[in-house]
Amino acid sequence: MSEQVLYRKYRPRHFDEVVGQDHVAGPLQNAFRIGRVAHAYLFSGPRGVGKTTMARLIAKSLNCDNFSKISERNFDEKSSIRQSGGEGGLSIPCNTCGFCRDFNQGRALALMEIDAASNRGIDEIRELREGVRFAPVQGAYKTYIIDETHQLTKPAFDALLKTLEEPPEHAVFVLATTEIEKVPSTIVSRTQHYQFRRPRAEEIAGRLETIAKKEGVSLDQDAGFLIARAAEGGVRDAESILGQIMVVEDKIITRQDVERVLGLPPREAALRMFGLIVEKKAPEALALIRDVA
Repeated sequence: MSEQVLYRKYRPRHFDEVVGQDHVAGPLQNAFRIGRVAHAYLFSGPRGVGKTTMARLIAKSLNCDNFSKISERNFDEKSSIRQSGGEGGLSIPCNTCGFCRDFNQGRALALMEIDAASNRGIDEIRELREGVRFAPVQGAYKTYIIDETHQLTKPAFDALLKTLEEPPEHAVFVLATTEIEKVPSTIVSRTQHYQFRRPRAEEIAGRLETIAKKEGVSLDQDAGFLIARAAEGGVRDAESILGQIMVVEDKIITRQDVERVLGLPPREAALRMFGLIVEKKAPEALALIRDVA
């Protein structure tokens, strides 16, 4: 049996675990606490920063038993919960109810994920529109995640717009895109739009250290920062790099290990290079490049 990749094995199970997106997680958590979830969301930002993960957390939270308790309350009770910032540790998603457990184990029937890169035509959206009319067979809500939304054709966008204008009460849509400028303004205006950013290197490094510890591996601080910088702000890429290095070094990971596995020049060589450039010693700098290469 093959080992599960790290970014899937440690996919966040709660909003607080999504790295570097507190400006998105906070409002979403509050919406669930007071029972005011929108019918459609639009997540934009670079690849690998948590858009699909956040969308899946919405899908799980919608059918969580704790959210059902909130949804059944009247307006005054919801307002009281809002003012108090929550209710005695009521967590959404709870990750303990039957639906949350099924979801975490990949058995969620109320989640539909569509890759618009390969399902971009009007026929696929028409099929979606037909299916969305039916009530979910599990839970109270069905969630439709449309990844790479910007790749939909114009007729497909037009068909999707009609559904977003009059969605059934049991359906929630989450659109994700890396190219927000290609999404029609008519679609954007009918969603709650959140822009995801690249997490800081220290945030990613902290996440990597947590994962490494759970795997029984010691990750040096310098090594974690180097992986984070190599991933260029992509959490998923950083976790994939960590998994790649752990195949080679499964006990202690140092900066030198990261440099060797990724084929990066040693830090000492890089510092020496900058010094030669500052001193305008071109021949020596070129010789150093040849040696490192």
